[in-house]
Amino acid sequence: MTAFKIVIPARHGSSRLPGKPLLDIAGKPMIVHVCERALEAGPEVFVATDDPRIAEAVACLPVTAVMTREDHTSGTERITEVADQLNWPDDTLVVNLQGDEPLMQPGLICQLAKALAGQQTASIATLAAPIDDPSDVFDPHAVKVVLDRHGHALYFSRAPIPWHRESFGQTDRQAASDYPWLRHIGIYAYSAGFLRRYVRWPASQLESVEALEQLRILWQGERILVVPVESAPHAGVDTEADLRRVQGLLSGGKP
Repeated sequence: MTAFKIVIPARHGSSRLPGKPLLDIAGKPMIVHVCERALEAGPEVFVATDDPRIAEAVACLPVTAVMTREDHTSGTERITEVADQLNWPDDTLVVNLQGDEPLMQPGLICQLAKALAGQQTASIATLAAPIDDPSDVFDPHAVKVVLDRHGHALYFSRAPIPWHRESFGQTDRQAASDYPWLRHIGIYAYSAGFLRRYVRWPASQLESVEALEQLRILWQGERILVVPVESAPHAGVDTEADLRRVQGLLSGGKP
């Protein structure tokens, strides 16, 4: 079994849903649901937070809450502080599970960690799934990814990539059915050493334009292994509508 640690970055501030990790879903704070999914994957689980209320919310679980600074601009930076605080060796394998993903499948977490550990060409791994709904190709909230023949990311974008010249020129926002469009799933695995390199890099212009943190990695010439999975997990919680959707799913007994 691949040895790895899961770190869940969970900040209290959120422009859309303030206090998001503590919002009630089926009688428990959302962060508790996320921790439960992580614990089902088996390894040590850590919650990286800037608020003692979040640490208190997970005190009932066999997880370790680590208090981090409030000024981090990303969850990746927050996870790096955890690795530094706990003196993890550079070769420690870390999975970044977002604190708003209460429906993440534990099997996908394990699959991701195993894939990164089983190769030597990429410093980071992530997941992608086929796009079943053609309208998602044009949805800026559905991040698309294109790969090289070895399964490494060529580019991520909120725009439809690749652009199907003939089909898109003839129809209005209708994706061609003969191309295997891929949607990125926002969970990552990397080593603690990679994290320490990453936080020293400045944000790239591409990252700023697309508002996609992973483009900083490609800009630096690093490879990202993209692990294909059959289907994406239910989307996480970004809006009130997302919250109601997830509340309905978890209230119905679905993990």
